[in-house]
Amino acid sequence: QLQLVESGGGLVQPGGSLRLSCAASGFTLDYYAIGWFRQAPGKEREGVSCTSSSGDNTNYVKSVKGRFTVSRDNAKNTVYLQMNSLKPEDTAVYYCAADNNYAKLCVSLRADYWGQGTQVTVSS
Repeated sequence: QLQLVESGGGLVQPGGSLRLSCAASGFTLDYYAIGWFRQAPGKEREGVSCTSSSGDNTNYVKSVKGRFTVSRDNAKNTVYLQMNSLKPEDTAVYYCAADNNYAKLCVSLRADYWGQGTQVTVSS
């Protein structure tokens, strides 16, 4: 079965950090562009980051630049989203997604594979 599974969400105080994981099973992430998305209550899904299949290029939405970093562990077939200096407005359900078409994922925000989402809550 082909799937993505996120983990690592939780409750954190403003200024804190979390690292989200996105583990793939049934396929190899090496050949896929990877995106992180989030959706807050009452808001549309937003693209947070998008990484090319080579891993050489990652684009971040302006609101997280300098605070969030994507990394990949090919041996574990897992992608990570390190989130630092978290703010209350970062509160959302975070999803990872994978597609072998970069434009489809990173421009159209569509993908063949989606994780189930993990809740991130930033609050004091």
